[in-house]
Amino acid sequence: MVKSTSKDAQDLFHSLRSAYSATPTNLKIIDLYVVFAVFTALIQVAYMALVGSFPFNSFLSGVLSCIGTAVLAVCLRIQVNKENKEFKDLAPERAFADFVLCNLVLHLVIINFLG
Repeated sequence: MVKSTSKDAQDLFHSLRSAYSATPTNLKIIDLYVVFAVFTALIQVAYMALVGSFPFNSFLSGVLSCIGTAVLAVCLRIQVNKENKEFKDLAPERAFADFVLCNLVLHLVIINFLG
């Protein structure tokens, strides 16, 4: 059995970092938005674990809003990526309009869930 070493992990990290440096800036911005949304959801879960979940609808609405927004942003990233051949006929403006409309519907449902 082959043992993995820290050198293998460093090589993997270096190759991922060099491949990500070639990513266009607009995709990096979307990635940052996704990380922010997931981080916000994790903070809400940690807060609920420490303080309690008295208004449970509020907790669920906040977490589902963050996770839903992150999922929609990942869909936007897939559609805007130039290397993706599946959406080559889709204009980036149309993909962004779909993202905004879906976010509007998501947040209307979240606000309705709050009561």
